[in-house]
Amino acid sequence: MLVTDRLVLRRWRDSDRAPFAAINADPEVMRFFPATLSREESDAGMDRLEAGFEQKGISFWAAEMRADGRLVGFIGLKHVADNLPFAPTIEIGWRLARHVWGQGLAPEGARAALAYAFSALKAAEVVSFTPAVNVPSRRVMEKIGMTRDATGDFLHPNVPEGHALQPHVLYRIKAA
Repeated sequence: MLVTDRLVLRRWRDSDRAPFAAINADPEVMRFFPATLSREESDAGMDRLEAGFEQKGISFWAAEMRADGRLVGFIGLKHVADNLPFAPTIEIGWRLARHVWGQGLAPEGARAALAYAFSALKAAEVVSFTPAVNVPSRRVMEKIGMTRDATGDFLHPNVPEGHALQPHVLYRIKAA
């Protein structure tokens, strides 16, 4: 568990399923993904995230507000999928509910996750990637000190060929 000024990043609970499904069903939250997620898809995704902790020791943490315990999405670290051209390495990522956008929560939680990656995990580097058109996530990457590696930009293999979201940009940050 990681605690920041306003967030608790923690393991997933069954009580997170409904609010997580609502976040994943929001077309605005999911606009940089090929589709929104059904409740079943969201539950399966949450199960995969929690299994990441059990199987690999890291995953995206549930992000809750310290003030009231409300789930507002996820922020965390996980091992990059083997089918990506820059594997193996650790990825940092986030997805937050629309009502908390613009409050600086993604960079706040991501900075804590990076500190954990470099101190506890002794990672030499952490990457992040997103569709090229996802300017908000790219801004978060830059705010937390990541630098774009244009030579690492790629067509995401899990996005349909020719889809507008297939071109992805790659950002990196190395341990100090």
